[in-house]
This record gives sequence, structure tokens and C-alpha cells, in this order.
Amino acid sequence: MVGRGGRAVRAVNINPKGFSRDQLKIYAYIVPLCLFMLLPILYIFTSAFKPISELFAFPPRFLVANPTLDNFSRLSQTTQQSTVSLGRYVFNSALVTLAVVLLSIIISSMAGYAFSKLRFRGSGLLFEINTIALMFVPVAVMIPRYLVIDRLGIINSYLAHILPLLSMPVGLFLLKQFIDQVPDELMEAAKVDGAGPLRVYWKVVLPLIRPAIATVAILAFQAVWGNTETSSMFTTKENMRTLSFFMSTLAAQNTGVAGQGVAAASMLIMFVPNILLFIILQSKVMNTMAYSGMK
Repeated sequence: MVGRGGRAVRAVNINPKGFSRDQLKIYAYIVPLCLFMLLPILYIFTSAFKPISELFAFPPRFLVANPTLDNFSRLSQTTQQSTVSLGRYVFNSALVTLAVVLLSIIISSMAGYAFSKLRFRGSGLLFEINTIALMFVPVAVMIPRYLVIDRLGIINSYLAHILPLLSMPVGLFLLKQFIDQVPDELMEAAKVDGAGPLRVYWKVVLPLIRPAIATVAILAFQAVWGNTETSSMFTTKENMRTLSFFMSTLAAQNTGVAGQGVAAASMLIMFVPNILLFIILQSKVMNTMAYSGMK
């Protein structure tokens, strides 16, 4: 790449395979910041494996000296005392999470394709409304959501979990920005071959936006997996509630020093799937952040 004055400028690789000296300055800023942000996660991890003697230690210890699985054993004993089996909570969470992730990808990608490549009246206004929706936190629209769910008559059903979480303005925004980078020539070539809008979306657009789809999948998974609002607002039957609600209840019941280990164990169980999913799809996320900002 040639910069101003005819001098050569080295391109930045978003996801480099090796290490170079040019990265030292970046790592000098990023590594301390990452370590600082990891401290709460590390504290939860160490607390989950601390015996009661270390939980009561003064001054408190950040790291664990004698790791044990007693907190997880106590957590298992607590779940066995519940009127609903742990498997039921896991099934509810898995079903709701899978449904929301898949439907969010389908809806956001189709809407992003329409806003980006299909010209129709009012598209600009509708997309601006979606952008404005990014400013609203879920709590601000919880009462209208409850009124809608109640009038639809789907209280105490899986739809009460799924429908409120399908609204993902950030997913639509991200996919639309990514689809904007798909060359129109590719779509015109597909149309010349006789492909309609749906076939162009399926055969041309979707394969090219896989990194963005992976990012939306992570965002949707994180929003659903840790969600407790739908269980507390839209369900009254215990067998329709999710694992995150059950674990948050256990954490709230163990607020004392002796219960910190059990609370940390429950939070660690809920956190592990998020980090595993991100590790698997991290390269896709980096590519999305790079290409969605291209002009």
C-alpha cells in the first residue's frame, strides 16, 4: 500500500497469524487493560473453588490456596431440593436460546438484505427507527412488552420467552452494514442467471456474511442465555422458567459469606458457555468488526 508522499505504508492485519515488533505498542496498552477487565471473572472463578475456611479468611484472599469442589456439591444438593428438576431448567434454556438465535439470524439477515439491496418506499425512515431503538434498554419497554404478551394470551408459554427477545436492533444494524459491502455486480450476475431475490439472498448474500452472522449469533446467545426478565415477568409456573432465573435465585439466596462459594459456582456455570462460544467464533467476530466499517 502506498501512502502520501509516495512512501510505502504497511497494511494492518486484523487477525495476524504471527507476531511482529509492530504489535508491541498495541500489546503494551491492551494487555494491562485486559488483565484489569478479567479481574472480576478471575475472582468469581477462584471463589467457586474456595473452601469455606478461605471464604472467611481475613484479610480476604484473591486467589485460592486449596481448591475444592465442595461449592459445586452444595449447589447440586440445593438443586435437588427444588420442586422442578434441574434438567427441566436446562431444557427450557436450551430450547429458548436455540429458537431465539436461529430466528434472530433469519429475521436480521433478511431485513438487512432488504434495507441494503432492495429499494422500497420508506426504507430509510424504517432503518432510522431501528437505529433509534438502539438507545432503549430492555427495562424501558418492559411494561409495554408485558401488555402485549398478556393480550396475546401466551403467558406461561415458550413464546413468552422467545417473542420479546427476537427484537435485535443491533443485529439488523450490523448485518445491514455488512451486506452494504457485498458488490452489486454479484447480485446482478445472479439475476442474469435467473435467480430471484430469495435465491440471491440464499446463494449469494448468506455465504458472504458468515462472519457477521457469527457475531449476531454470539450477541443473541448472550442476551438470551443470561436473561431472567422473561421468567420473572411473563411466567408464573416454575416449570416454564429458565436456568438463568433458577441460578440467579440460588445466588440471591446465598448472599452471606458462607454462601458466596455457591453463588460463585452458579455464576461460573452460566458464564462458561458464553466464553466457549466466543472462543470458537472469535476469528469471525474480528472479521466482522473490520469489514462492517469499510467504506
